[in-house]
Amino acid sequence: MDDAVAARFAEIVGEHDLLTGDRIPEDYARDESLTCEPSKPAAVAKPATAEEVAALLRTAAEHGVPVTARGTGSGLSGAARPRPDGLLISFERMNSVLEIDVDNQVAVVQPGVTLAELDRSTAAAGLAYTVYPGELSASVGGTVGTNAGGMRAVKYGVTRNNVLGLQAVLPTGEIIRTGGKTSKISSGYDLTQLIIGSEGTLALATEVIVKLYPRLAHTSTLLAPFGDLDKVMKAVPKILASGLTPDILEYIDNLTMAAIVYTEQLSLGVPDEIRDATQAYLVVGLQNRDSDRLDGDVERAGELLADLGAADVYVLDGGSARKLIEARERAFWTAKAAGADDVIDVVVPRSEMPGFLATVREIATAAEAGAIGCGHAGDGNVHLGIFCKDPQRRHELLHDIFAAGMAAGGAISGEHGIGEAKKDHFLALEDPAKIALLRRIKQAFDPRNILNPGTLFD
Repeated sequence: MDDAVAARFAEIVGEHDLLTGDRIPEDYARDESLTCEPSKPAAVAKPATAEEVAALLRTAAEHGVPVTARGTGSGLSGAARPRPDGLLISFERMNSVLEIDVDNQVAVVQPGVTLAELDRSTAAAGLAYTVYPGELSASVGGTVGTNAGGMRAVKYGVTRNNVLGLQAVLPTGEIIRTGGKTSKISSGYDLTQLIIGSEGTLALATEVIVKLYPRLAHTSTLLAPFGDLDKVMKAVPKILASGLTPDILEYIDNLTMAAIVYTEQLSLGVPDEIRDATQAYLVVGLQNRDSDRLDGDVERAGELLADLGAADVYVLDGGSARKLIEARERAFWTAKAAGADDVIDVVVPRSEMPGFLATVREIATAAEAGAIGCGHAGDGNVHLGIFCKDPQRRHELLHDIFAAGMAAGGAISGEHGIGEAKKDHFLALEDPAKIALLRRIKQAFDPRNILNPGTLFD
């Protein structure tokens, strides 16, 4: 990037909010991917308005400067890793909750708002935004980019089920609005849904309209240890078919649970003899507006879990439940601390989870590697910490795991995205006709290929 282009970027956002050279902190060079090497951009711009974003993109397109968007850098796929000759647009200044609309049960927010900030703002109105991908420091814009999910997706869905509309800037500089405060639109192509999950390759969201739900006052968390992982997986559809509507339905294998308990110093009340015979745990979270109704749901869930083969069922007290859920949400950090070489999230139909997990164990054993973890049992999203030091062997192992997931009717990622980290597997395993169509969509949005080149595609 030459000095004249950098000077133009500085004119748009102001000298103070255009960083170059040694003024760029190391943190801007990466996200939380374990395999993508850091890469400092040539410049970092911190716009304050959609108009400034539009001007930055027009200038970048005119001069062929690659652009990467960044929220808080909590992504796990390398999609927020900038190009060394490029511009990083950080949305940290666009961090306002613009409106809490109680009548329509929506919030209008800027992309730099974190999930923690949005949660605090909605609480005052007795409402909640229900997408919790495990990192409350994540920005709303970042979750839009990756179509983030999380534990509560079993009840409330993922980001694309909870975003009604966007203001977005196209890479050619136009500002558009998609969707709105309405829950249904049947008027042309759904551009909102196309932009969600596109990992910053099609457009940059500058406002997001999110759906809110009543904040339920009463919650309970059940922990059920099973001596057989297959029984855990087979219990899940029966729980969902029972009429119970858990907002959390997670499996945690015994090794991951041991790491969580040790790291967090948790006391869950599981006797040693049951713990030692347990292969995996099922965590069931229930909510209700009425405490008596919740008690009835807890009793029914406990009976059902026992009938389905649980060694016992423990209703965790509030403090233990909160700590366990928080620790499960930070499972990535637990895996990272344990020395995982990669963390992946394959999604399969939940009925296929037992067979898929058995296949993963076979593949990992054959490769003399480790693949342990937990997952969103309610929606088939399996999270695995991969322990395999050799890069080539690890690449082959991941390829085989992804291929097994797709053969089971699933996909390479359920919520982390493809980014740079999984791009080679995505391009090798996906239907070539679909890849060709995705490339044509990319070309229509971004004819100069300035938005996040190298993410999703070569």
